[in-house]
Amino acid sequence: MNTKRIRVLIVDDEPLGREIVRAMLADEEEIKIVSECENGRQAIKAIDTLRPDLMFLDIQMPAINGFDVIKAIDKNILPYIIFITAYDHYAIKAFDVNALDYVLKPIDPDRFAQSVSKALNIIKNKSEYDFSERILALFDTQRPVETYLERLSVKSDGKIFLLRTSEIEWIIAEGNYVSAHIGKKAYLLRITISLLETKLRPNKFHRINRSTIVNIDYVKELIPMFRGEYQVILQDGTSLKLSSRFRDNLVRFLGGLF
Repeated sequence: MNTKRIRVLIVDDEPLGREIVRAMLADEEEIKIVSECENGRQAIKAIDTLRPDLMFLDIQMPAINGFDVIKAIDKNILPYIIFITAYDHYAIKAFDVNALDYVLKPIDPDRFAQSVSKALNIIKNKSEYDFSERILALFDTQRPVETYLERLSVKSDGKIFLLRTSEIEWIIAEGNYVSAHIGKKAYLLRITISLLETKLRPNKFHRINRSTIVNIDYVKELIPMFRGEYQVILQDGTSLKLSSRFRDNLVRFLGGLF
């Protein structure tokens, strides 16, 4: 007897993140991956056109994050969701209370398999499970409390320094590290740029390309370039690139002024 396969959508702005989820689903015979999306805008369109049964959704994405995707979708076509997130355990408890599921990055294979099994069971017995109502209620009442770093500790020249995040002008990725720039000095931090982005105030720090975050308070001017890109000039003359992919996020913050 042929059993209808569960239609799955994978949403993550990082190619490696999508690749890992895809690989972990490879042996799931009941699942069919119908599409992969690298940003929230693509996800909203894919949900509307493909009507997946289950979505693996990254929360922290530029411009349109995972929460924004959920809010933009008609609840009548909202798929079941397994969140892929870098949030700490204490912030994630709200999801468990509301019978939603999540997988923390870096993904643990056993935890991932448990989440998939739970989701498949819910989908097969969905007649008495109103998922869309529960998830929308979650966002209205129990969205995780967001706390942001005010200081960062960094070791340099055998000493430990405390850096005020408000004084950091820009940040650039260095593999699994980042360099935080304050004036003419750069401090190396052992954290990925994607994780650090979740810990910085979004009304101050903005991702302007895949490897760079800028403190908006230190931006002096934006100079248009080719293909929708901009040159970001800081107060000290430092020149950075705003890629077209990350432009919409900055445009929204600045009120659509360019």
